[in-house]
Formats: sequence, C-alpha cells, structure tokens
Amino acid sequence: MNKEVLDQWIARSFERDRRATAKLISWVEDDIERAHIMRSVLKETGRKMVVGITGPPGAGKSSLVEALTKLYRARDERVGIVAVDPSSPYTGGAILGDRIRMQAHGTDRDVFIRSMGTRGHLGGVTRSTSDVLRILEGGGYGRLLLETVGVGQSELEIMQMADTVVVVLNPGTGDGIQAIKAGIMEVADVFVVNKADLPGAERMKNDIEMMLNLNGDTRPWRPPVVLTSVITETGVESLYEKIEAHQCYMLESGQRDERRKERLRQEVWRHWEDKMRAVYETVWEEAREERVILHQDDPYQLAQMLWEERFKGG
Repeated sequence: MNKEVLDQWIARSFERDRRATAKLISWVEDDIERAHIMRSVLKETGRKMVVGITGPPGAGKSSLVEALTKLYRARDERVGIVAVDPSSPYTGGAILGDRIRMQAHGTDRDVFIRSMGTRGHLGGVTRSTSDVLRILEGGGYGRLLLETVGVGQSELEIMQMADTVVVVLNPGTGDGIQAIKAGIMEVADVFVVNKADLPGAERMKNDIEMMLNLNGDTRPWRPPVVLTSVITETGVESLYEKIEAHQCYMLESGQRDERRKERLRQEVWRHWEDKMRAVYETVWEEAREERVILHQDDPYQLAQMLWEERFKGG
C-alpha cells in the first residue's frame, strides 16, 4: 500500500473520522502495514486508561459494559469498546454476539464497538487487541473498555491490556469460590456482584470480602466489592466511582507506569514469539525435506538437534 495514502487515512482517524478508524483496525487485524500504522498511532496515544471487564460466561459482562457506556455518554464522553468472543475451533469464526447485545449504542457515532474473535489464542484476548485499543484512543475515544470471554485461568492475560480490571461475578453460582481457583483474586482491581436483584447477592459480597481477608492481601489498593443490577439500574454509578478511584490511585502511586512496563515486556515477547514461530516453521519444513524427522521418535532429542543446527550450538 502507498505510504502517503496510508498516512492520509491515519491523519483522518486522528481527526475523529470513524470510517478511517475502522479501516486502520481492519488493516492491523489483517497484518497489512501493521508496523507503520502502529508507529504513527503510538506517537499520539498512551494517555488514556483501559478498563477491562472480565468474569465467567453469563455473568452479565456485556450488559454491564452497556450500562457503563450509557453513563459515560450521559457525561458526553466518547467510548471505544473492544469485545472479544471465542472463535469456533473448526471454522475460526466467532458469533460476535456483543454487536447484538449492545444495539442501544449501535447508531451512536460517539460509541465505537469492535467485536473480535480469539482465533485460537488463549487468554481471552487476540494478538491485535492492544493495537486496536490504541487506534481507538487515537481516534478520539476517551473511554476505553475491553470485555473478554470468560475462560478461567487464562483470563490473567487481561492484566497485560487493562489499567483497571473489573471482575464480574453472580450470586448463587459458586463463582466466589471459583474465583480463587482461577486465580482471579490476584487479577481484580474491582469486584462486581452483578444481578444483585437475585437472592444471595449480599452473601456473595460478604464471601468475597472474607476471602480477601483470608488471603492476607496487603496491597495498598484493596479491591472494593460493588453490587450492581442492570435490571433495576442500581450500582452502576457506584462502580463508576470505584473505577475512577482506582485510576487515580494508579496515577498517584506510579503503579500505572509499572503495569505498562510489564505490558511492554509482554508485547515485545509476543513479537519475538511470532518471529520464532516463523523460524521454526522454516526449520521444520527443511527437516521434512531432508527426511530427518522420519528417523527421530524422541521430540526432546529432535528439538535439541534442530536448535543446534539452526543456531550453531546456542
């Protein structure tokens, strides 16, 4: 693609051209001039904080994202949403149901909803997610929301994308106990007991607070537990306040910079991983052509042999 034309699209996105922003996202997802686009975008972004919404399937994450979006829009803030859906292991496609569930904002030009499939990548996020969030920031969306699929332990990867992590749970389903098993206690900056109009909400709130005490959590920020109900339209304002409080804490304590340093380390590793995978595929094909693998049943020995041949005994 002509770099001059591409730069024009980038400039249009910075001027809040919604179509240009969508174009850049599509090109990055398809790995078309990705490095050039992101170098330009990175110069203009990195100031806005990302709120990650995570939790088990059916917890009401999408409904909560919609309620938060409504609240932000009432304050005349532009909202960018990245919603990650699981891809089919057979076709690679995704249902992308968030487009259906968030129809209330479908015609709002100041709300941008991007649904993405995981494409087999564990962790509930795709390799393009962080880039898409930056493009949305560059496009003038000041509130950035990331909703991930509920896949248990691999939800930990959301920490690499979000500055504030909101874990959504439901009463009466045992999710509070499951949260510890999945390691979510360490991920959460804010807990939400959603569907608080159902029986057992207060008990679950108390259970989560008790588990925080039992874990001996000595971090300066203690995750608050908020009761919300989209049905009765309660608790969303309180959630908003807790998110704001956490983001203030992150800025004042310097924790945002520390979390972003770790995010950079992980992003660099993912790029290395892509490069190493490409090298491996080349080495493997060469080995197949030379019929080396036909005489090796030991994967450990074969891995060492191919590594030494490629990297000269490294």
